[in-house]
Amino acid sequence: MKPAVIVFPASNCDRDVAVALEQATGAKPAMVWHGDADLPDTDFIVLPGGFSYGDYLRCGAMASKSPIMRAVMEKAKAGTPVLGICNGFQILCETGLLPGALLRNANLHFVCRTVTLRVENSQSIFTSGFETGQFVDFPVAHHDGNYFADDATLDRLEGDGRVALRYVDNPNGSARNIAGVLNDAGNVFGLMPHPERVISPLLGGLDGAAFFKGVVDAAA
Repeated sequence: MKPAVIVFPASNCDRDVAVALEQATGAKPAMVWHGDADLPDTDFIVLPGGFSYGDYLRCGAMASKSPIMRAVMEKAKAGTPVLGICNGFQILCETGLLPGALLRNANLHFVCRTVTLRVENSQSIFTSGFETGQFVDFPVAHHDGNYFADDATLDRLEGDGRVALRYVDNPNGSARNIAGVLNDAGNVFGLMPHPERVISPLLGGLDGAAFFKGVVDAAA
């Protein structure tokens, strides 16, 4: 696997993701600046967490217009796996690569804690390291993680098996406890929790390591 991590102004989890990817693949990922127009040779792209452009306008709105995102969108539409974590999820929604939007948390407070998730679909390359129905623990750290879509979209996501992860104890008010969704082709995945923050017992758990290993194994 030849992964690439997109780096935006105020990304703060890009290095964490790079460490997780290197641990899973044995190779350092390419770190690609948002202002670049082209991607290197890559077969897996990650949009990391953070506060791109200071979260001005809407979270992810300005980042979605960065020059590199044209190349990311072309790769995604051609079938390359694209993962968006937290702010990356917001960016994917802003580009239209994923449906819905991330609104302010229902309690209007920043939420920073570990949450338990239920794996709803283990058949995607992103969740293949788990079993359907398995519970995993990932940290969250966001102010705008309240996933929203209209009822017709939510019904379609549910019916197509595109809700991959669901909160057990909803920390932000997300519709139907949704924590992570897939696009219709299954190669784009966005989630608000941070698997890259639990890749070692020293960091509080190994569920994130299983997540990234599953992606690498599935892609191989």
